[in-house]
Amino acid sequence: MNIDFNKNNDGLVPAIIQDFVTRQVLMLGYMNKEAYEKTVETGKATFFSRTKDRLWTKGEESGNFLNVVSIKNDCDSDSLLIKVKPVGPTCHKGTDTCWDEVNEQSFGFLSELESVITSRRVNANSEKSYVASLFEKGINKIAQKVGEEAVEIVIEAKDDNEELFLNEGADLLFHYLILLQAKGYTLKDIVKILEGRHK
Repeated sequence: MNIDFNKNNDGLVPAIIQDFVTRQVLMLGYMNKEAYEKTVETGKATFFSRTKDRLWTKGEESGNFLNVVSIKNDCDSDSLLIKVKPVGPTCHKGTDTCWDEVNEQSFGFLSELESVITSRRVNANSEKSYVASLFEKGINKIAQKVGEEAVEIVIEAKDDNEELFLNEGADLLFHYLILLQAKGYTLKDIVKILEGRHK
């Protein structure tokens, strides 16, 4: 890997640290050539500490190491993206990230939709909310809706109307998210099973 350590006068390049699993950005550090070489050699993220004026392996005192999975150089060869599996919190203040964010896996809009379903289940009026009304009717009704949507997507898969097929797919996924919550689970539980099968 050709890293341009000479682009800046101090011989440092920024190293963005990202959780390999959750894709959350955990911290930003700086590496010189020696820090990079030690990181590659040990498999633990090592930086050049500007305050300590020496190499510093994250976790050398706390035990909260950043185990390196991959290192990528950017298009200008002057910054690094390092994907890691963190051991414990990353920030010296004890938080998951240096921006005081929780390091949780997110599935984009689907995670947002899960939050909406939870909110409707807990707070919404069943007369005004379709989701709340399904939860009020119980697990049998929710499971029935998933079954109905599954049949409808199979029917649409045999036809040539892509719009109807995609809409039925959205309906099936939406009702499945509701069923998951009714059973006390989330997408994370399903992803964990899929990841286990992938190994």
